Amino acid sequence: MSLHVVHFTAPINSHTCGQLIDSCSKALQQGASRIVLKIATMGGECSYGFSLYNFLISLPVPVHTHNLGTVESMGNIIFLAGQRRTACAYSKFLFHPFHWTLNGSVDHARMAEYAMSLDYDMHLYRRIVEERTDGAREPLDIVACLTASPRIVDAEQALGAGLIDEVDCLTAQADAVQWVVHS
Repeated sequence: MSLHVVHFTAPINSHTCGQLIDSCSKALQQGASRIVLKIATMGGECSYGFSLYNFLISLPVPVHTHNLGTVESMGNIIFLAGQRRTACAYSKFLFHPFHWTLNGSVDHARMAEYAMSLDYDMHLYRRIVEERTDGAREPLDIVACLTASPRIVDAEQALGAGLIDEVDCLTAQADAVQWVVHS
């Protein structure tokens, strides 16, 4: 059994999306039978977060995601791709409303497009959270988190909300192959 550990300590953007896909692909080429993805991220761009989620759930080996300390915003979507999910006792998850940064002037058609995209991204985010936490003892009100009531969830609350399977420091294994995605 060949364990590969990928440390993702970066924002979610085009560059880090490519790095994570590259690291996981190389791990598979080197015979990985399991991938542990240790995450510390403040989030980032929706399009790359959803792309990474789809990539991770398509891998032919089990993926275990682990919150190293903070998983925020779109990082939650990447995190939820794990078939097994754990978090350190002193970690947090942050859910908050979406926002975009607009530069320059925007006409009515472009503003409508942005609003439509925000609504659709919120819909995808909600669906993924609800699917991956189905059956939780204390489900998150994800729509409230994404529209008006940001929320920080600690490790114990994450257990009740179905975000994680266990609170665990996830001791490093000396014989695991290590990869790093950092920007």
